[in-house]
Amino acid sequence: HTAQEESFVMNQPIRQMKLNLVFLFFHILLTICLFVFQNTNGTHKKYFTASNVLQETEKTVDKNSYPQNYSASDLKYRPFPNSEVEKYKLLSKEMFYHGYDNYMRYAFPLDELNPVECTGRGPDTNNPNNININDVLGNYSLTLLDSLDMLAILGNNSEFKDAINRVIDTVSFNQNATVQVFEASIRVLGALLSSHLLIEDTDKDFGDLRPRGYNGELLILSQQLADKLLPAFDNTFSGLPHPRVNLNGSKPVYRVNTTCAAGAGTLLIEFGILSRLLGDVTYERLARKAMEIILASKSQATGLVGNTIDIQSGLWTDQMTGLGAGIDSLYEYIFKSYILFGSRKDLRTFTEQYANVMKYLKRGRPCQIWKSDIEWTPFFANVDMNSGKVINTWVDALSASFPALQVLSGDVREAVCSHAFYYTLWRKYGMLPERYDWKSATPTVPFSPLRPEFAESTYMLYQATQNPFYLHVGKDIIDNIQKFARTRCGFATIHNVLDKSIEDRMESFFLSETTKYLYLLFDKDNVVNQKSERYIFSTEGHIYKVTKTMRENVHLSEKNPSNTDIPIKPDNYTRLDQCSGLSIKEFQLPITREGLGQIEAFIKYSPSTP
Repeated sequence: HTAQEESFVMNQPIRQMKLNLVFLFFHILLTICLFVFQNTNGTHKKYFTASNVLQETEKTVDKNSYPQNYSASDLKYRPFPNSEVEKYKLLSKEMFYHGYDNYMRYAFPLDELNPVECTGRGPDTNNPNNININDVLGNYSLTLLDSLDMLAILGNNSEFKDAINRVIDTVSFNQNATVQVFEASIRVLGALLSSHLLIEDTDKDFGDLRPRGYNGELLILSQQLADKLLPAFDNTFSGLPHPRVNLNGSKPVYRVNTTCAAGAGTLLIEFGILSRLLGDVTYERLARKAMEIILASKSQATGLVGNTIDIQSGLWTDQMTGLGAGIDSLYEYIFKSYILFGSRKDLRTFTEQYANVMKYLKRGRPCQIWKSDIEWTPFFANVDMNSGKVINTWVDALSASFPALQVLSGDVREAVCSHAFYYTLWRKYGMLPERYDWKSATPTVPFSPLRPEFAESTYMLYQATQNPFYLHVGKDIIDNIQKFARTRCGFATIHNVLDKSIEDRMESFFLSETTKYLYLLFDKDNVVNQKSERYIFSTEGHIYKVTKTMRENVHLSEKNPSNTDIPIKPDNYTRLDQCSGLSIKEFQLPITREGLGQIEAFIKYSPSTP
C-alpha cells in the first residue's frame, strides 16, 4: 500500500502536465474556431473613425464562401457584412458633418454653402429673375434650419440645442426676399415644426432635446413665417395660391398667374400641423382647399391631374402629367395626410389616383414578368392627362421618389421594379441626371444637385424587405458622392454627369435628406427605424411623429368623422412579415438577373464589370 502511494505521488506531476497540455490544446482549438466563425459570418465588429473610414478599401470576396446558386454577376450583391454596415453608417455620418461643420464655419448665417470657394450664399439680389436661387434662399439661414432634425437623429443633442438657440437668436422673416411658397413651406416651416415637436415629445424618443429656457420659440417663428405666406392666397379667383410672396411686404408677387400641381397641393402637412398646434383652422383650411381644387380639376376621361394650372381660371395650362417635377409630392401628401391626420377621404383619394397612375402612366410588362417576347421593361412615362398617350420621352430625377411612396402604400412588388429602373440609370452615369430621354438613351438635362429621392426609395425598400441588395445600392451612392462631389469644405452639385464637372453649390436638402436617408439605411438601431410605424417623413425629409393628438382635430371638409379610432398603423402598412409572395431570401436578388438585364438593354447600359 505504501509503495503504491509513493508511485502515485511520483507520477502526479506527469499527470498534471498531460492535463495542462489537453487544456491548452482545447483552448487553442476554441480560439481558432471563434476566429473563423467571426470572419466568415461578418460578426466581428470593426470600428472606424472619420479619418480612416475614408481610406478603408474593399475586401476581396471569395466566391466559394457564398451559396452555390450565386453567379459571378451576382457577387456584387452578396450579403453585407456587419463591419461594412458600421463602416458606411459612419461614412454617411461623416458626410453630413463635413457639409454641416463647413457651412457653419464658412457660410452661416447665410443660406447655403459654396463648397468650392468655401463661402456663403444668399438670394441673388442683382438678378431678381434668378428663380433657381431666389425661390429657395430667403436670408433665413436655410441650411441650419433644414439640418436641425438630422442632428437629433444622429444623437447629437448638445449641438441640436445649440443650433436651436442660434435659430432663436438670429433667424428673422422680415426680409426683402421673394421666395416660393412651396419651398419655404417644406424646407423652413417644416424644419421649425419638426424640431419643435421633437423638443416637446413627452416620450423623449431622442432623449432630452429641450434647450434651457425654451418656451415654444420655434412654434412662434413657424406662425410668423406662415402668416407671411398666407397672402399668396389673396386675389385669386380659384383659391389656388400665387407661387411666390415677398417676405418684407407679405404680398404675393404677380409676375405669373400659373402654379404647378405640387406647388399648390403640397402644403397640407406643414399647414395642417400648424393649425393643430395653434388651434387655428385657417392654415389647414387654405392648404386643403388648394389640394381639393387641384383634384377637382382632374380629367373626366382618365382621372389624372395636369402639371401647370392657372390660379385665376383653374384651367390647366400644361396638360402633361407624370411622376416628376411639378406633380411628384402631390400624391405623396395625399397619402401622408391620411397617415398623419387620419382622414378616410384622403385614403380614398390616394387609392383612386394611384390606380389612375398605374393604368395610364405605366408602360411595359407587369413587374417581375420577364419574357423576351412581350413589350419593354416597365417604367412610368409622361402622358397627356386627358388621353393617357405618351406626350414626351423623358423622365426626371424627382420621379425616383415614387418607389418610396409605393412601399409606404403597400405595393412593394411594384416598388422593387420601379427602383431597379433608376438604379440602372445611376449605374450608367454614376449619378442620376436631372432629366433622361429614354428614347434616345441620353441625359437631356445632365446636371445632378445630389437629390435625395433615389436614396429615399433605397432606404424604404430596405426597411420593407431587409434585402442586402439595397445596402449595396446605398454603398454605391455613398461611394460615388464621395468620389465625384466631395470638395475641401462640402459637396458640390454635379454640373454634368457625363464628365463629372461640378458647380459651386450645395443645396440644403443634401444635409436635410440625402445624408439622412443614407445614414438611416445603415443605422438599423436608430429610433426612426425601431419605431418606423410611428414616424413619417415630409417631402423635405423632416420627421413627424404619428400620434392621436394629430387626429383629434377632425378633417375640415368632413362632418363629424372619428379620426382617432383609425389605427396609427394603417391596415395596409407594409412590413417584411406581411408581404405575401415577396421574395425575401437573404441570398436572392429582389429582381431577377434577367429582369435587370432587360432594363440595362432598354437604357442601353452595358456594365463592364458585374
